[in-house]
Amino acid sequence: MSETIIALISLIALEVILGIDNIIFISILADKLPESQRNKLRFWGLGLAMIMRLILLALLSWILRLDNTLFSLFEIDFSGKSLILIAGGIFLLYKSTKEIYHKSEIAAEDTPNVPVKVNFSRLLGEVILLDLVFSVDSIITAVGMVNELWVMYTAVIVTVVIMLIASKPISNFIHKHPSFKILALCFLMMIGVSLVAEGLQFKIPKGYIYFSMAFAFLVDIIQMKTVKHK
Repeated sequence: MSETIIALISLIALEVILGIDNIIFISILADKLPESQRNKLRFWGLGLAMIMRLILLALLSWILRLDNTLFSLFEIDFSGKSLILIAGGIFLLYKSTKEIYHKSEIAAEDTPNVPVKVNFSRLLGEVILLDLVFSVDSIITAVGMVNELWVMYTAVIVTVVIMLIASKPISNFIHKHPSFKILALCFLMMIGVSLVAEGLQFKIPKGYIYFSMAFAFLVDIIQMKTVKHK
C-alpha cells in the first residue's frame, strides 16, 4: 500500500510539473480576454483537460497503440504519438513566435492602440487542441510509472484541481508583469521545440528545459527588484 501511495504522489508531482506548460499557455490566452472572461477560460480549459484525460484513460488500450510504429522515414520511426507531438510542437511554436512578434515588433510601432476583439470560442479551441497533445503525452508517461488505473484517475483529478488553484495567481502575475510574458512565451517556444524533437525520436530531457527557464525567471526577478530599488 505504501508503494502505491508513493507512486501516486510521484505521479501527481510529475503531472503538476508537466502541467505548468498548460497553465502558462492558458494564462497568456486568457490575458487577451476581458477580465470578466479570464476565469471562465481557465476553468473551461483545465476542466476540459481533466475530462479529456479521464476519457483517454478509459481508452487506454487505444492510447498505448499510439506508440506503435506507423511508418519510417529517413530511418526515423513515426508513431501516432510522435505525429501528435510534432503537430502540437509546431502549433506551440507558431503561437509563441506570433505572440512574441506581436509584443516586440507591432507594439513598438507608432500606431494607435486599437483594442482587438477576441473570440472566446476560438481561444478555447486552441486550449483544447494543446490539451490533447499534453494529455496523450501525460497518459503514456503515467502508464510507464504505475499499473493501477485508479491511481492514474486520482492523479489526474488531483493535478487538475491543483492547476485550477494555481492558474489564477500565475495568470495575474503574468498580467501584472508584462516582461515575464515574453519569458513565458520563450518557455512555450522551448516546449514546442522539445515536442517536435521528441516526435522525431530525439528526446531533450525536460529537466534541462525547466532548470534553464527557472534560472531565467530568477534572473528576471533579481533584475526587477534591482530596477525597483533604484
